Amino acid sequence: MSMITSQKITSYYDRFKDVEITFIKEIVKVTGLISNEVCLKCGSDFWPCIIYSVSFQYAKIVASIKTGLLKRLEEMNNTVNLRFCFKNPDGGNPITFSVIARSIGVSPYGKSEDIMLFTLQFTQRPPDNLIEIIGRVLEADFNATKRRDERILLTADSQRKLNLLAKESAVFIESVPRHCIIRDISFSGVKLIMMGVAKFLLNKNAALRVDFDEPRESFLIKGTFIRSEMVEGRKDLVALVIQFDEKLVPMGYKIRINEYLNQVRLDIVPDNATNA
Repeated sequence: MSMITSQKITSYYDRFKDVEITFIKEIVKVTGLISNEVCLKCGSDFWPCIIYSVSFQYAKIVASIKTGLLKRLEEMNNTVNLRFCFKNPDGGNPITFSVIARSIGVSPYGKSEDIMLFTLQFTQRPPDNLIEIIGRVLEADFNATKRRDERILLTADSQRKLNLLAKESAVFIESVPRHCIIRDISFSGVKLIMMGVAKFLLNKNAALRVDFDEPRESFLIKGTFIRSEMVEGRKDLVALVIQFDEKLVPMGYKIRINEYLNQVRLDIVPDNATNA
């Protein structure tokens, strides 16, 4: 895992302890959850389960009751251990830990009589690893709204800190790829330079490819050309602003932008600064 201070862990916990995150496919990917290693331990027995959602207070899991889970829960006074397993972003062994919890609710999942949705209330603050992994996602999603228009001018330094592979990219207009150069970037959109005539491009739908490194990731982000500017000395070029469709911005992209903004904020805080 990346280095993160105990102060940051506490900040995540205090800010987001009541926020629930649902483990849709995208969240499974950005957190690195290894689903087939997740299980529920009740007494000395183990049951495979699926993480449905998590907060810092509780988790909801989906599990089969065909093998006697309900009876075993009753015998153990509803006390369980929920085992999490995540990929290690730095390589090496997976990050594995358990959280002690109590089952406080059971309801049918879908139309099945054998598959149930369990609500597990944590009996204590969860491990720092869980707070860091979930807090990182929640903070990025929060800041994608709070800091949506905070633009990052692409310089050699900001490109390096973003791990952006190149300013040159492709923008797809009506499914046709066009070469472009990204000038600035934000949660909510980008400014790019390309060949073309503004009046023929404004209000058209577009999709920009953004390529990152460490780890290598590519995102195709959909939006609309909303504004144009002249490029001084170049009548064949136009500067265009794409406003992203916020509902379609990938979580992985939000995390990249958020981590850059956090890094810049740390770089400008003086060594002798103290918290208010």
